[in-house]
Amino acid sequence: MSKTSVYARNEKRKRLVAKYAERRAALKEAGDWEGLQKLPRNSSPVRVRSRCQMTGRGRGVYKKFGLCRNVFRQLALEGKIPGIRKASW
Repeated sequence: MSKTSVYARNEKRKRLVAKYAERRAALKEAGDWEGLQKLPRNSSPVRVRSRCQMTGRGRGVYKKFGLCRNVFRQLALEGKIPGIRKASW
């Protein structure tokens, strides 16, 4: 489990991205790069990290499920993810 401060920081970035999305799009369309640089750094969507919903892990996260590979495997083996089963051929 990652620290709650790391998870909270990422949530704050998500809120800033949503808040400045329209303004950022308008500045990009107008080509006003100076105005774009004056926006908060964390309002850029590139800075948002995809994290596991259960553990907060930042690496190996499947976007479709919102889970890291470790938790995904555990839940899949327990049969708790519908439509997912271990491959065999």
